[in-house]
Amino acid sequence: MLVNRTSIYYVPKPRKDTPELQERVNELYSRNPCYGTRRMSKSLQYEGMNIGRYKTRRIMKNLKLSAIYPKPKNTSKPQPEHKIYPYLLRNAEVDKLTVNQVWSTDITYIRLAKGFVYLTAIIDWRSRYILSWKLSLTLETKFCVDALKEAMQNYGIPEIFNSDQGSQFTSLDFTSELLKNGVKISMDGKGRCLDNVYIERFWRSVKQEDVYLRGYESVWECEKGIAEYIDYYNNGRLHSSLDYRNPKEIYFDCAAKNFVAPAGATANRTRVNSKKLLTCA
Repeated sequence: MLVNRTSIYYVPKPRKDTPELQERVNELYSRNPCYGTRRMSKSLQYEGMNIGRYKTRRIMKNLKLSAIYPKPKNTSKPQPEHKIYPYLLRNAEVDKLTVNQVWSTDITYIRLAKGFVYLTAIIDWRSRYILSWKLSLTLETKFCVDALKEAMQNYGIPEIFNSDQGSQFTSLDFTSELLKNGVKISMDGKGRCLDNVYIERFWRSVKQEDVYLRGYESVWECEKGIAEYIDYYNNGRLHSSLDYRNPKEIYFDCAAKNFVAPAGATANRTRVNSKKLLTCA
């Protein structure tokens, strides 16, 4: 029997995870709990330390540290008897859209100290402006319908409304509100979260920049905090995808050019007469 000599005489090299290095990783994580192994190793390299991603990952694992980021959710359960509509935004160019041309919605959950709540929101694709939002303790359809009615009452009627195939959005209560106002209904394909990427990106922002950092204790505290964050998101947060402008600027500048009635007006339920810039599937 032949045995490789190196397997007999090999002596493992000791790990050089100095206490100072572990302490520095812990300090950086405490300051930036959203840092994963890539950004953590780059931060250490920027400070002059000779460390790679795999060594950083080992240290973080030993310290039981992991990046805070949105986990997979299970809020979009289909209902087989509900009608599923085709996806209409396959070739849409967002920069060519007008405001109120495409809205979309989704549901996510927010974990509290004891239990959790569900959050739904409606976003305008062109401006990324959050038109309405609601919290609920259950996944009943009502809070989604209430958010839709509030958005249409305050901001008008969209041309296309996109959602996933969750039972709340395929229900007759929800789709009838859209159909009676002449809105075209669009739905994501199965397993295609990027079909609704703008609301998904908003979930990431609200969780990483607010929910995970504050750690809400109660429903009342969560509702107050979410309201403050969405106000900041709409009116103060600069978006790189909007050339570092905020959604309010984009929404109301475009709305003025397209003669949309101002927000809050009860008479602004007339649809925007804009060109159809979408290639519908």
